[in-house]
Amino acid sequence: MGLTGTSLQAASPELILASGSAARALMLQGCGLAFAVRPAPIDEDELRSALFAEQVALADAATALAELKAQHVAARIQGDVIVIGADQIIEQDGVWLDKAADRAAAKARLEQLAGKTHQLASAVVAFRGGARIWHHVGIAQVSLRPASPEALDAYLDAAGDAVLRSVGGYELEGLGAQLISAVRGDHFTVLGLPLLPLLQFLRDQGVLLR
Repeated sequence: MGLTGTSLQAASPELILASGSAARALMLQGCGLAFAVRPAPIDEDELRSALFAEQVALADAATALAELKAQHVAARIQGDVIVIGADQIIEQDGVWLDKAADRAAAKARLEQLAGKTHQLASAVVAFRGGARIWHHVGIAQVSLRPASPEALDAYLDAAGDAVLRSVGGYELEGLGAQLISAVRGDHFTVLGLPLLPLLQFLRDQGVLLR
């Protein structure tokens, strides 16, 4: 996937997103960045389970997964290239949540989250020239309002397969906003990428003009 940048972006170095997340790609695209998408073929579920079993802190685990993605892609790239890896983990009541496999699981997840607050850690790690040079992790809390089964069914009908794209079963930038009562923290962190610190990093690296 290649995108056309704007005059805000320098001609080099090349930028690669080591994530298959459409939401992350759209955020970078919305900023006018030119980049290629090369998802890292790693078993995220297995690695996340191992980190949880080892009682790794939420922010550290998200950073470790983001680093593995970037490192996997960076190791196969030659030249002056910046590779961006990102990951997000959601925690409620000490449990790390996974994406729902189907509508029934999505409804069960929303019933689990309704009326409560959960925490999200979104990490981004950058490699340049094959070396790890930067990372940032953002923490946010999202509270979902209490919702009746009828309201959840109506939401699931309207949102369709979009509920399967996010771990929480909602997308803050879309219909999911109707389920949310409060957000504490950075908006972009909830979407899965601490965008503003990343943009400053890219300015520091000469990718974006100051």
